[in-house]
Amino acid sequence: MSLRQLLLRLPCYLGASGPRRGPLDTISSVVSWRGQSSRSPAHWNQVVSEAEKIVGYPTSFMSLRCLLSDELSNIAMQVRKLVGTQHPLLTTARGLVHDSQNNLQLRGLVVLLISKAAGPSSVNASCQSYDMVSGIYSCQRSLAEITELIHTALLVHRGIVNLDELQSSDGPLKDMQFGNKIAILSGDFLLANACNGLALLQNTKVVELLASALMDLVQGVYHENSTSAKENHITDDIGILTWKKQTFLSHGALLAKSCQAAMELAKHDAEVQDMAFQYGKHMAMSHKINSDLQPFIKEKTSDSLTFNLNSAPVVLHQEFLGRDLWIKQIREAQRKGRLDYAKLRETISAGKGVTSAIDLCRYHGNKALEALESFPPSEARTALENIVFAVTRFS
Repeated sequence: MSLRQLLLRLPCYLGASGPRRGPLDTISSVVSWRGQSSRSPAHWNQVVSEAEKIVGYPTSFMSLRCLLSDELSNIAMQVRKLVGTQHPLLTTARGLVHDSQNNLQLRGLVVLLISKAAGPSSVNASCQSYDMVSGIYSCQRSLAEITELIHTALLVHRGIVNLDELQSSDGPLKDMQFGNKIAILSGDFLLANACNGLALLQNTKVVELLASALMDLVQGVYHENSTSAKENHITDDIGILTWKKQTFLSHGALLAKSCQAAMELAKHDAEVQDMAFQYGKHMAMSHKINSDLQPFIKEKTSDSLTFNLNSAPVVLHQEFLGRDLWIKQIREAQRKGRLDYAKLRETISAGKGVTSAIDLCRYHGNKALEALESFPPSEARTALENIVFAVTRFS
């Protein structure tokens, strides 16, 4: 079987069960956003689909050249050995081929859209001889692929399991150890390809930007792990300002600096580069807060669904409540040493944390829209605005 056939059949092998609704499909607008058109797409999948048409081709297989390489062919076959276990690499593998829920190619799509929205530099004409397709330079398309490779490598590496915390239901120890080895090797392979692609761009500033973004990612993940819930489910008191700094490092820096790098490749001045950076930063922050809000705003939520105790709604809830009362609520939600997430979710939803998180999401959305005002009106700019509208709609 060829790797292309394997990739197409991989969702079946890994237990995927057909198209799933995106996280924003059930969210409707209750406010009138500044500049929002009444014809703006209402659903996340529709927003992404229309944006992909603007940049020239679907980004769902943006990294396909890398995924179809001989090296990953063997890895794809080996991943099948993990079927039946609870190793996170399985979830990542499903998402790379068949996942509308997390939209893994969002970052590359935004880089392409903002590249087209900015167009060629009106001051520096040194890029005019470059190949351009659908208003986007080939080097900018390469940058979008590199951004996705780095993000995908991070997802794969974050799927490494702590073997000291394994439960019998997770699967045999040898299978989990094998999954960790595959996650490390495949993630390193993707990063190596990203570094090679960066070198081929032959732009020192772009290399520095993406290298610093990778450093930010590592630092952000380290902070997330160091402040994660302990055995008694008591999290560190980080506060919303610290949360925003850490979240930018782990979720915003890559997109922000990739957008800035796209402007650098087109030889735009520092002001345009900064506006692209600001859009990427605030859009990524808004997207992350929306993701954090999903367990609290979905109409149908499983009682067994867990959520991150350092997510935006929880951190804000803790700030309003006070540390002592928060610890009391955590202890009241524990049953036989296990945390009752359904009870804790009801408690948090009754407070101010959720509504404050929605306000914070919209704040970052407005900041992203303000940054777009420096770009000339175009269908690419409209698509970028629609992405913001999609992640800031709540019922």
